[in-house]
Amino acid sequence: MTDIRRVGLIGGGVIGAGWAARCLLNGLDVDLFDPDPEIGRKTDAMLANARRAYRRLFPDARVGEGRLRLVSSVEAAVGDADFVQESLPERLDLKQAVLAAASRSARGDVIFGSSTSGLLPSDMQNDMVRPDRLVVGHPFNPVYLMPLVEVCGGAKTSAEAKRKAAAFYRSIGMHPLMLTQEIDGFVADRLMEALWREALWLVHDGIATTEEIDEAIRFGPGLRWSFMGTFLTYRIAGGEAGMRHFMAQFGPALKWPWTKLTDVPDLTDAFVDRIAAQSDDQAGSMSIRELERLRDDCLVSVLSALRTQGYGAGATVDRHGDLLRDRAQAAAGEGGIDPSKPLHLHDCRVESDWIDENGQMSEGRCLQVFGIASDGLLRHVGVDTAYRHAGKGYRTVESHIVTIGDASLGEPLYVTTQVLGVDATRLHVFHALHKSDDGTPVATAEQMLIHVDTGSRRSMPADDAVLDRLNAIAATQKLLPKPAGAGRFVGA
Repeated sequence: MTDIRRVGLIGGGVIGAGWAARCLLNGLDVDLFDPDPEIGRKTDAMLANARRAYRRLFPDARVGEGRLRLVSSVEAAVGDADFVQESLPERLDLKQAVLAAASRSARGDVIFGSSTSGLLPSDMQNDMVRPDRLVVGHPFNPVYLMPLVEVCGGAKTSAEAKRKAAAFYRSIGMHPLMLTQEIDGFVADRLMEALWREALWLVHDGIATTEEIDEAIRFGPGLRWSFMGTFLTYRIAGGEAGMRHFMAQFGPALKWPWTKLTDVPDLTDAFVDRIAAQSDDQAGSMSIRELERLRDDCLVSVLSALRTQGYGAGATVDRHGDLLRDRAQAAAGEGGIDPSKPLHLHDCRVESDWIDENGQMSEGRCLQVFGIASDGLLRHVGVDTAYRHAGKGYRTVESHIVTIGDASLGEPLYVTTQVLGVDATRLHVFHALHKSDDGTPVATAEQMLIHVDTGSRRSMPADDAVLDRLNAIAATQKLLPKPAGAGRFVGA
């Protein structure tokens, strides 16, 4: 965790608003400047999408949201900032002038990141006060979900500035790709542009439509690229002999006249009209906001799947989930939790993929929510990331769910948890799921958890500190009425 608490943002377009959402949802305050009179509405729309995505990606890790302040000048955006991110249009003269002015108003130790997708940092930093603190921090849309950020310094950038920028980006859940040399377009955009040029020729020559080209990617290599990229994919394609065999077999094909990557078709009005018409047909009736939400849902699904493997972008998301949960637990601990009543440790909202064929929250999602509540109790008593990494934790071995009422799409809910019993290896809990608006019960779950060695999966006593906290809660909650339904068996 860095010591950055407030971020100054210059520019609030698609990228700048994405930075605002990522920072705010990681508990950081944001001062944002953009002269667009609609900047408040546009940022709110982006933040609504980001909140929706984060609820799905991190259902069990809620950090208190930071405060957004829209300011009227560059100077106001950077004056109180601990880190500055510039996301202006790709005009060198504009970036040079604004970065120079901003550097005169920011503290001397504040690092500047530029979201430029292609301009060289050496060209942008010359007129700045302390140009050694400018780095490129090139993100990808949507900034609040995509982990990659390319970090690149210019001729005058210090190694310390790059290190601090990378530490900040990691603290908000990103994967910094540290580039050792600056080059126009950096790495990812150069690769994407090569594909884009070839795609334009395929449309121009009538070989394929925009939809057919996108299907070639999303049903084919795009699935592999999301976790292995190009070189590992081709290494596997070489079989047991690996990359050398692949290059020997397919390398000569690189000299065949397949591609027009060194050229690009003229972007005539007629050609642009054809691309736009095909793209309109491809999108159908979906608005930009609907497409954004579809994109976010698909990204959450891919990232969540990769997260279960602990690989690639999934590993980055998993580490950040641990960090967010620990931060949320620390904040809850600071505020205090009253053990004299059922513990309120988890809030949620019914998402679209939680609904069954009857339009109500499914039993499986109820079980997921109760599992998150159990995890919240465990973190509260000290079973945190470090504890689990030491090879210890609790495993749910028995659950009894009772459905009481219905919960519909979008309804806010909360869970209360009561500790019914504790011994060295066992933890007996009772959860109740309620509607946030009026407390109406939706479902209950009685669960037994066993403390285990996570390597062997065999039971073992919990640490004394954990047992002391659990026993203290159990002793206090023993004075509470026994929950209705506790001890109930199937069919009772």
